[in-house]
Amino acid sequence: MRYISTRGDAPVLNFHEALLAGLASDGGLYLPESVPQFSAAELRSFSGLSYAELATRILLPFVEPCISEAELAAMCARAYGSFSHPATAPLVQIAPNHFIAELFHGPTLAFKDFALQLLGHFMEHALCAHEKQALVLGATSGDTGSAAIAGLRGRRNLHIVILYPDGRPSSVQRKQMTTTGDANVHPLAVAGTFDDCQDLVKAMFVHPRFRDRLLAVNSINIARVLAQIVYYLSTALTLGAPDRRVSFSVPTGNFGDVYAGYLAKKMGLPIQRLMIATNANDILARCVHRGEYRMQPVSATLSPSMDIQIASNFERLLFDLMQRDGHAVAAAISQLRSSGSLTLTPAQHAVFIRDFDAHRVDDAQTITTMQQVLHDTGYLLDPHTATGVAAAHALADRSVPIITLATAHPAKFPDIVRRACRMEAPVPERLQHALNAPEHSVKLANDKAALIHYLEKL
Repeated sequence: MRYISTRGDAPVLNFHEALLAGLASDGGLYLPESVPQFSAAELRSFSGLSYAELATRILLPFVEPCISEAELAAMCARAYGSFSHPATAPLVQIAPNHFIAELFHGPTLAFKDFALQLLGHFMEHALCAHEKQALVLGATSGDTGSAAIAGLRGRRNLHIVILYPDGRPSSVQRKQMTTTGDANVHPLAVAGTFDDCQDLVKAMFVHPRFRDRLLAVNSINIARVLAQIVYYLSTALTLGAPDRRVSFSVPTGNFGDVYAGYLAKKMGLPIQRLMIATNANDILARCVHRGEYRMQPVSATLSPSMDIQIASNFERLLFDLMQRDGHAVAAAISQLRSSGSLTLTPAQHAVFIRDFDAHRVDDAQTITTMQQVLHDTGYLLDPHTATGVAAAHALADRSVPIITLATAHPAKFPDIVRRACRMEAPVPERLQHALNAPEHSVKLANDKAALIHYLEKL
């Protein structure tokens, strides 16, 4: 498999090279030159595989020849062996034809464990193959940071630096980042928004002093997206795919999770609709409905991991909408940066809405959904998953099964659960340590020079 940049002017790379590059040298994002196809017969043959076995079958075409099948199988077994549920990504039915995919049974109780537990093995393999040491740099609105730290903590050939907006993640999310005590872990609380953190990270990846040393763990790293394809297939196969179509409702701010579903559909999974659930930071919903991608100030909401206005992975979809013309994508992103908006052509918008729908869910609707599902079923949602359930209620065609991705355990948001449902979320045993351990983090100004100064000391 070869990987190309969305902006057309970066070298074509193999998997290891794209993994270690993260952001392309032309500022674009890497994506597969082609998407492997699975026939209906092949998809049927995957039924009955364990999650790790399925991951090996799905991901092998993307990582060859850099990683052998035996090596990949061992990595997947170790990555998903750390999950606490035997099904890894179990389904729970909450209504007729409506299922919750519980993606929170990993080490940090969030869906990002699916990618980041595996990413740690990928990075270690690539660094050893290239005899390199590296600095992992990422930005998080909540869950990515803790999941990346859990996947990379203690590894001897790298340091991990995570920027998060000071005061925005929940206390549980913050403590999962700041309590590991590992010498190679460096959480930085930035005086700004997630978008500010992400802009600082992107600036470092094109900075001549750091770009050859840095690795990315955000979903700008294509390996993150690829790993997330697997749970779309796993859950759909459980409900009868490929002989039964399914739809997905996906809480998303950065478009990476739902883009993985888009790739799963391109690979042959019969997905009827991909429903984008947003909170008040609704740039993606507005783009679905109006064809205009316009930036607005970030609002703090009850679903903080989705408090994002610049959805980085949308550029990967733009590449397809613009008929894989990297120079057209580069011009569109330049226009977005200069004017704050870009407008899809009618033809591009028609292609976009062929696969995607979207629904905006405000804080009041989030709370109402949490309350209603608890009342009707006894099932407790976290606020992000609640946006997905609300979007499914608003958009779903109930003639096909709908799977809402549960992106986090409710115990990660105890204050919001208490406010909405007047109860305490049960705390899994693996979370207790983070809640009780001392915290270690550094406060950082929203300033590129300040970040440069910090990184130079590592």
